[in-house]
Amino acid sequence: MNAANRNTLRAGIFVSELKKSGLNSVCIAPGSRSTPLAIAFAESGIKVYVHSDERSAAYFALGLARASQKPAALLCTSGTAAANFFPAIIEANYSEVPLIVLTADRPAEMRESGANQTIDQLKLFGDHVRWFADVPAPEANFSKHFFRYLQTLAARAYETSQSPLPGVVHLNFQFRKPLEPIDVPDDLPLWMNDSLLSTLEADPAQVTFSHPQLSPSADQTTLLTRAISSSPRGLIVCGPRCPNGDFPAQLTQLATKLGYPILADSLSGLRFGEHVNENIIGGYDTFLPFANQSLRPQIVLRFGDLPTSNELSDYLDSLEDIPQIHISETKRWRDDRFRVTHSMWCDPLLLCEELLIKLGWQSNLQDLNWLPAWTELERAVWDEVHALRTEPAFEGGILIDVLSQLPANNGLFIANSLPIRHFDQFAQPSQKPVQVFANRGASGIDGTLSSALGAAAHLPGLVFVTGDLSFYHDMNGLLAIQRCGIRATIIVINNDGGGIFERLPISKFEPPFTKLFTAPHGLTFEHAAKLYGIDYVLVERLSLAPALKESLASEKSTIIEIPSDAKKFELMRKELNRRVAGKHVNR
Repeated sequence: MNAANRNTLRAGIFVSELKKSGLNSVCIAPGSRSTPLAIAFAESGIKVYVHSDERSAAYFALGLARASQKPAALLCTSGTAAANFFPAIIEANYSEVPLIVLTADRPAEMRESGANQTIDQLKLFGDHVRWFADVPAPEANFSKHFFRYLQTLAARAYETSQSPLPGVVHLNFQFRKPLEPIDVPDDLPLWMNDSLLSTLEADPAQVTFSHPQLSPSADQTTLLTRAISSSPRGLIVCGPRCPNGDFPAQLTQLATKLGYPILADSLSGLRFGEHVNENIIGGYDTFLPFANQSLRPQIVLRFGDLPTSNELSDYLDSLEDIPQIHISETKRWRDDRFRVTHSMWCDPLLLCEELLIKLGWQSNLQDLNWLPAWTELERAVWDEVHALRTEPAFEGGILIDVLSQLPANNGLFIANSLPIRHFDQFAQPSQKPVQVFANRGASGIDGTLSSALGAAAHLPGLVFVTGDLSFYHDMNGLLAIQRCGIRATIIVINNDGGGIFERLPISKFEPPFTKLFTAPHGLTFEHAAKLYGIDYVLVERLSLAPALKESLASEKSTIIEIPSDAKKFELMRKELNRRVAGKHVNR
């Protein structure tokens, strides 16, 4: 640990305790005022990722934390550098991703003085963080009390970013000069000798934490057992970011016993994996608009966030006077249509295990016609989807081809706007496990490339599927591939602008529609690949599979660009929906 002066010593104590708490990665944007912390991280053994752009750094950390399910740290200097973290912090807040944001600052006496690169950084990120602390500049010969404060501060920051509601912790560190590791002997505490410094990093953590299990109460299990027992036509809806681990298998086992279909969002963790059986339904976005009146459940059990599919949200909104029970261990509200009638705060996995025990002795719980009504529609969807797979204009086939090529347990990151909607509508449930990620907290297109590369730092070989605007919005994030040693495949669906707007009524209003909404850019991206030293290939949609296979086998990162026509594909998608509807009406 560097103990040249009070700043380097304080930074070393703090970073050492972060490492003891479990931190193993940090993204650093270079700057002067943050020098003591940057040096402490470099000497700590914690993995350091350096990014020249603060916004890319923040989104990279977000993706890394999302994929690893562990907090990542993020460091920058003072001034507007910290403001560039804000979009990623908003996403981390709403998608409950743990981040530890460390901003360096001028000391208190320089605030509101006109000092260069000094802005008001106090509670800069408002309510988007779980905890904020303004960390004072250390005094010379600081006390043992301040030493313990630094250790506890680090431990609390790491813990608070994860529990009880994962998210962002912001610590704002004041520093007076000197910032570099210049020896200032009078700075160091008189009570801290070489022996204490040599053992400090090996000492146990200052603070450890334990967590209770949110076991379901007797009232909760009794209410659900009675409701389920009297509702043979039940429905389970799993939105994004359901619990992982044993939860998918346990919930599927419960659904199988009850004969309940599970409408599994593509980001839920339920649509892909060894647990998948006929209860897992993925084609609902296509058939619910016309079949909803014939699919009226008596009860709905809801897990995870709001569905990606607007058609599913409309369907849930149409279920008047039907109990909808949301089960979550974070208490965060997830119902924008205000149809939830019961909100249960408990561990979803423990609740499933308890219900399997409570309902285990009961027979004849199922309506034998209920699940087949869903699976018949499910089969009709995939029959039509696969019939279109060989059509060159079928943009949705890109996601199907990607899924078919991915090795088991590979990482897949999907950008917002059209790609995630394509994936949610056209990705058929499969027993092949795939780790799927997307920034669906605030659902912006900004920073998705950097987020995907951060996820690829944890899951080498990850595939990122993006639209052209999301890719353009974050092209400078490509620097991380060479600098941070990232191996990923980037598939850019280039429909020359905002293809998502083809789905909206405004698409019928020309000339303002093209100029103000799709806003064609006329760009292709081979020059971006060349600038950052990345392999590049331009392919037609039907040639994606061999290009992707080659990229997955490569030790280098590759950009695969696919031209597409959003207007033509939207007409094709609507025709697909009509054909499935026609089969339902004529059966």
